Amino acid sequence: MARIMALDFGAKRTGIAVTDPLQIIATGLDTVDTAKLLSFLELYLKKESVEKIVFGLPTHKDGSYTHLKKDIDKMAEAILKLDEQMVIDFEDESFTSSYAKDIIFASGVSKKKRRDKAHVDKISAVVILQRYLKHI
Repeated sequence: MARIMALDFGAKRTGIAVTDPLQIIATGLDTVDTAKLLSFLELYLKKESVEKIVFGLPTHKDGSYTHLKKDIDKMAEAILKLDEQMVIDFEDESFTSSYAKDIIFASGVSKKKRRDKAHVDKISAVVILQRYLKHI
């Protein structure tokens, strides 16, 4: 089996998580500058087998999409140009950052690491991927 990847897409940074090849365990992979995301994915997809990329879908409290939805759609299209066989899916990312901060705090890491936004983004991507895995 191939891996599933989740992206916590942001205007500045994108947190990335992947499953193991059996699609059981979600692990934080990296956080990259969003401007460099496509280059990162191009290199990663050449060395690892990924069958699906799941974007965290940001919504307002009323359920409407945030301004990032257009950028997410553009990135999804760019990924499909890299690999037209790639499956793109979406998962609600409501409260993932808060949950990620709780996880980081509970894990006992240093205050400096808890304030590291890149670390929070990576853990948020893990949360998105875990949510997605629960219903596939």
